[in-house]
Amino acid sequence: MGEEIKQFEEFRQKMNEKILAGENLEIKRFFALDKNAYKDGALSGETKELLGLTASMVLRCNDCINYHILRCAELGITDAQLFEAFNVALVVGGSIVIPHLRRAVAFLEEIRTSD
Repeated sequence: MGEEIKQFEEFRQKMNEKILAGENLEIKRFFALDKNAYKDGALSGETKELLGLTASMVLRCNDCINYHILRCAELGITDAQLFEAFNVALVVGGSIVIPHLRRAVAFLEEIRTSD
């Protein structure tokens, strides 16, 4: 596993544990809502992850982008599928998305080379 991926996953896990240990009911509910939103339903989990990735790119959240790229890779989503999602994000979000697109592709490359 690449160092950036490892650091990202370790930090995310550690901080999520601390946040949930705060015993705030509304935060716990939101975390559960977020988790359940990506389960198979009328849309597949894979489609929902691609939607989450596209929205994260438009909103310019690098942590969210990395998370969704990791999940997409775990689910077997191809690079061609990811690049189509990247294109939708670029069309919707405009040129401000380009720096996040660069980071997304670099993170994807790290995932693919560390497998």
